[in-house]
Amino acid sequence: MSRIETTFAQLKEKQRKALIPYITAGDPGLEVTVPLMHAMVKAGADVIELGVPFSDPMADGPVIQKACERALAAGTGLRDVLAMVREFRRGDDQTPVVLMGYLNPVEIMGYERFAETCVEVGVDGVLLVDLPPEECDEIGPLFKERGIDLIFLVAPTTTEARIARIAEAASGYLYYVSLKGVTGAASLNVEEVAARVETIRNLAQLPIGVGFGIKDAQSAQAVSRVADGVVVGSALVNQVAAHADEPMAISPAVSEILADMRAAMDKL
Repeated sequence: MSRIETTFAQLKEKQRKALIPYITAGDPGLEVTVPLMHAMVKAGADVIELGVPFSDPMADGPVIQKACERALAAGTGLRDVLAMVREFRRGDDQTPVVLMGYLNPVEIMGYERFAETCVEVGVDGVLLVDLPPEECDEIGPLFKERGIDLIFLVAPTTTEARIARIAEAASGYLYYVSLKGVTGAASLNVEEVAARVETIRNLAQLPIGVGFGIKDAQSAQAVSRVADGVVVGSALVNQVAAHADEPMAISPAVSEILADMRAAMDKL
């Protein structure tokens, strides 16, 4: 079993849901990321999604776009992100780490080399936003044969036939995008999310994490009632931005939000 599969299985046994924070690697500086990852685990994170900064993050809203700009300005590249995971693993060999990003940096590095390096440093899963399942026949096996989970997005507009196709290519968990639009959107209808998650469950035998629109403990708790995991990104990245000039304050600010979410989710 992969670290991701093991984590979801253990949480299910304990009747708990996964808290999955997202941060952009290298934002606002390379030295911030690894301590922040450890702080998030202490605050209750079960899986970490680590964003690979990219110059054209088309699925992301202004908050994460600006985070990518700060990380790129600090000189963060894909190899730096992989090095961060290696460093994180020196102190944590249990928490799954998923790299989330876009195809271009991976294509430049080379898919096989990227997959091999992921194994070497301790990456557990990869979510490439602009990699459709239809193009996974050659790329997918490079990851799966090395035990790296390929995670895919499912949108509110995704057809049932396409969900089934995604489920065939995916492993680890599915990331349901609860809102139409980009990250950081404002409103969340939990009843609609619940209905959609039920549809996905009927088509895919994988845990379902729900992201977009989760901003606080209340929304995290509401979504955790219907999903296997709660993904929170923009609310955390906002705190990174707010404290970009005082990096020592970033981990406490992010940890406070996650700890509140964890406590609310565990009350179910």
